[in-house]
Amino acid sequence: PEILGWFDEADVRQAAYWNLFSGGFGHTYGCHAIWQMLAPGREPVGYARHSWEADLDLPGAADMINVRRLMESRPMTERVPAQELVTNDYMPETDYIVATKGKNYAFVYIPTGWEASINLDKLGWAQSVAWWYNPRTGEATKLKEFANKGIQQFKTENGGRGNDWVLVLDNKEKGWGAPGK
Repeated sequence: PEILGWFDEADVRQAAYWNLFSGGFGHTYGCHAIWQMLAPGREPVGYARHSWEADLDLPGAADMINVRRLMESRPMTERVPAQELVTNDYMPETDYIVATKGKNYAFVYIPTGWEASINLDKLGWAQSVAWWYNPRTGEATKLKEFANKGIQQFKTENGGRGNDWVLVLDNKEKGWGAPGK
């Protein structure tokens, strides 16, 4: 049979963030070798390539820790999909930007570094603190503080497949620290 390829860590992150920011409350991660407990001497099913022990350390597995830390760094139970924040006119399917928000924060997932056009009037608070959260490393970088007026563009330093980012917009009054901590 023809083998078309495998999901890599970029695919894993994209599926997780699209799911969670679109209303999902959980996400399952795994790979063929782990699901079948593939070990030396066993015949693989579904084109598994490594032993289950080796696949415990795949980059996508570590990336799920970063997803969890981001989600738990802000009140999770009030979070709802917030696609009305994203005003980009056109996005190819693979570049689809998705947003979620709580009462005092918003997360915007940008899968390929595409420029995000955000309607700040829809946030519901007066002043924001903006951060870039790197889903590959779990590191956050503070961008700026500003009044929530109109539509603003947010562009990452680098783009392309595998260079995904999360824009975090916090209500300045909350005084939260870096996302993911």
